[in-house]
Amino acid sequence: MSVTPLEDRVLVKPTEAESRTESGIYLPESAKEKPMQGKVVATGPGKLLDNGERIKPAVKKGDTVVYSKYAGTEVEIKNSTHLIVRESELLGVIE
Repeated sequence: MSVTPLEDRVLVKPTEAESRTESGIYLPESAKEKPMQGKVVATGPGKLLDNGERIKPAVKKGDTVVYSKYAGTEVEIKNSTHLIVRESELLGVIE
């Protein structure tokens, strides 16, 4: 199964939350913070303007992006959690 986002949406696979602290203490599931960065898996064709032109997405497949804590919609693809977010909900690209 493959998912292709529509319009200016981006499919992101969140990075795994840390399971232990820097000092070596293991964290229970309830104490882990929701990840706010991930890798772009796919992008839509881009935003459609009123004049019929499309603006290409600023991100591409493979980019590592940062997004807000409650951005997007979670979807399950091949037993793995992904997010579908609008490009405008992305806060930045990590290089």
